[in-house]
Amino acid sequence: MTLDELRLKIDAIDDKLLELINERMDFVHMVGELKSTTNSPIYRPEREQSILNRLKSQNIASGGRLTDGAIDALFLELFAVARNLELPEAVAYLGPEASFTHQAAESKFGATSTYFPISSIEGVFREVSKGTAKFGVVPIENSSNGIVSDTIHGLDTYGLKIVAEVMIDVHLSFASLSDDIKKIKTIYSKDIAFDQCRNFLQDFGLDEVTLVPVESTAKAAKMASMDDSSAAVSPEIAMKMYNLPILFKNIEDSSDNRTRFFIISNFENAPSGNDKTSLLVKLINKPGSLVEFLNDFENAKIDLTKIKSHIVGGESIFFIEFNGHQGDENINKILNKHSSSIKILGSYIKEIEDI
Repeated sequence: MTLDELRLKIDAIDDKLLELINERMDFVHMVGELKSTTNSPIYRPEREQSILNRLKSQNIASGGRLTDGAIDALFLELFAVARNLELPEAVAYLGPEASFTHQAAESKFGATSTYFPISSIEGVFREVSKGTAKFGVVPIENSSNGIVSDTIHGLDTYGLKIVAEVMIDVHLSFASLSDDIKKIKTIYSKDIAFDQCRNFLQDFGLDEVTLVPVESTAKAAKMASMDDSSAAVSPEIAMKMYNLPILFKNIEDSSDNRTRFFIISNFENAPSGNDKTSLLVKLINKPGSLVEFLNDFENAKIDLTKIKSHIVGGESIFFIEFNGHQGDENINKILNKHSSSIKILGSYIKEIEDI
């Protein structure tokens, strides 16, 4: 078959794909009309994950060329397009643009959604609570720096639910308008990013220049793009946005540095069969109260995956996670028993075991 003949075959398949995608959108529209009568949310993570799992299994069985990651990329974008055709819903995230939180948001909601960069984590909770945005994306923990207290505070303060989790690999680059690092006098970044790249900075003697903490790694790239005697420690996407030449990539100390994010909204997920549940627990101040609480989970053979203590508003609080859905019979019994001490933050599809 000639090259021109192959291209004609591809064109014909593209035409058929367009026809099928439009047909799919017609059915999505019908679903949307039915949901509007019941006020059900359009975004259903458990339904999307079920579709992806089915497609991946079919792909393996048929010997398809697509990888699991490619299927995710194609169909998550298709899901996002469908949602936005039916009911455009804004997504608020901890900004600015090109931050890791922005990347986490786009990984779930695609490039066609409407995004609002918000300057603080509490601001994200506030705008979702007000209805300015349907969804919010906030960091919950980093593998190097632990739990994000501002997110715990937001979960405690606002009546929103966790509807999904997202994991992003954190890779940082070093970029500057100058191609000679000896001429660099100032380096901009977020304070946490400086900590995560301490070995690189020391190895190249850059810990002796002025390190300037700024609100975000994206802002660091913007600042460095305006001064050829400065540099930035920032993600690659931010460097590209501000046309800042990258001198070194993947400069973080830990090769498995990751950040986990929560997607928050105002609805509950149905069980998917592979769920995780998050709680905030405030126990009465008496000896053995935590042990008694945890024993109920152990006796029911419920796998607790995380127990972290925090001080919120001067009060001790536990952030607890376990495998399973809050509606599961054995879990529901425990939650009802301790209802006065817990706040159920949400049950959602388990993307990872732990960070």
